[in-house]
Parts: sequence; C-alpha cells; structure tokens
Amino acid sequence: MKTHPDTPLGRLALAARPSRPWLHIRASRWWRCVLLAAGAQQAPWAGKNWRGADLTAAELTGANLTRANLTGADLTGAHLNNAKLTGADLTGAKLYNADLTGANLYDADLTGADLTGANLYDAGLTGANLTRANLTRANLTGAELRNADLRDTNLTRAHWYGADLPGAKLTGTDLISANLIRANLIRADLTGAHLNKANLFRADLTGANLTSANLTGANLTGADLRDADLRDADFVDLTWSEQTLWPDALAMQIRARSVPLGSGKWRVQGAGNSGAEVEVPPVPVH
Repeated sequence: MKTHPDTPLGRLALAARPSRPWLHIRASRWWRCVLLAAGAQQAPWAGKNWRGADLTAAELTGANLTRANLTGADLTGAHLNNAKLTGADLTGAKLYNADLTGANLYDADLTGADLTGANLYDAGLTGANLTRANLTRANLTGAELRNADLRDTNLTRAHWYGADLPGAKLTGTDLISANLIRANLIRADLTGAHLNKANLFRADLTGANLTSANLTGANLTGADLRDADLRDADFVDLTWSEQTLWPDALAMQIRARSVPLGSGKWRVQGAGNSGAEVEVPPVPVH
C-alpha cells in the first residue's frame, strides 16, 4: 500500500523505515476502507507476475490488474469488483465464488479457469478466452461477451439473463439448464452445444448456428430464431409459443411435430432431430 508522507499513516511508514516508499499491509475489508480513507494508496498490480500466487479472499476491489500474469493463481472468494483485468492471463486460475461484479476482463485469457459460482454480473468479457473454463452456477447476468471464446466450456446452471453474446463461440458448450432469458445470441456459434432444459425465453438467436445442438426440453417461448441454422438439432420436448419466430423453412415442420399445451404454447413431439419424421398425428396449421 503506498502512503502519503503528510498523513499519520505516511509518517508512520517513514518512521518505521524512511528509505522504503512502500508499506505492505494485509488488512480486512473494513481496515482497508479505513486506510484508504486516511490517504493510503493501493499497491500497483498492473503488469506484475502473480503466477501461482495464493490470493484467497484477497481484497482487490477496483484494482488495476491490466495484463497481469495470474496463471494458476488461487483467487478463491476474492473481491474483484470493478477490477481492471484487461488482457490479464488467468489461465488455470481458481476463481471459485469470486466476486467479479462489473470487472473489466476484455481480451483476458481464462482458459481452463475455475469460475464455479463466480459472480460476473455486468462484467465486460468482450474478446475473452474462456475455452474449457468451468462456469457452473456462475452469474453472468448482464455480462458482455461479444466475440468471446467459450468453446467446450461448462456452463451448467449458469445464469445469463440479458447477457450480451453476439458472435460468441459456444461450440460444444455445456449449457444444460442454463438461464438464458432475453440473452443476445445473434450470430453466436452454438454448434453441438448442450442446451438441454435451457431457458431461452425471448432470447435472440437470429442467425445463430445451432447445427447438431441438443435442445431437448429447452424453453424457446418467444425466442427469435430467424435465419438460424438448426440442421440436425434435437427438438424433442422443446417448448415454444406463438411468439416464437422460426426460420421460414422450418416453421411448418415444427408446427406439424408439435402438440398444443394451451395459452398459445406448444411442445415438440417425436424422436430425433430437425430432420426426423413426425411420429405423432400432425397438428393442423391454422
């Protein structure tokens, strides 16, 4: 922590060792607020090498970690609210239950990172690499992930309400039971993604690639799938509504394979993918 020489804390630091401009203190969140209010300054983190460091429950709110090397670092339960992590290397880092609310992770490398239960509410992840990361139960509500790479990422039971994911790479991603209500997935690549029982209520999937995606039991009520590629996608038990917008070439087939549930909702019947034959009596098209 850097201190001003004209404050009590600064004079204390100089008296302790005048030649040392930095007084490193590990303090609780409460004491940190007190020290900062007294004029102390947070030590610089940007560009530093923290490879494999133990930063469990570290207080890093608003810290500047731009391009920092945090490869394999343990940030379990760390407080990284509004932290600047642009271009940071977090490959294999442990961020279990970490708080990254509003953090800037643009172009950060999170390959193989463990973000189980992490809070990424309103976080900026544009261009971030999240390949093979574990985001089970993570909160990504309102997060921005434009062109982020999420291939082979575990997103089971993750919350994506209103998340911004246009152009994101989600090939083979595990999104089982994920909450994607009102998510922006325009032109996202969801080839082979596991979307079983995912909630895509009013999600925008315009132009998305859902080739071979598993949508078994998913909720697509009010979703926009115009111009989406749904070749070989599995629709069994998928729920949709009169407000759901299908690609023109598929709309009639989906209606024919569906049974009414009431209140303008339908459920797809039959077995297999979008090319499967109808195994239930066709429902008349109105």
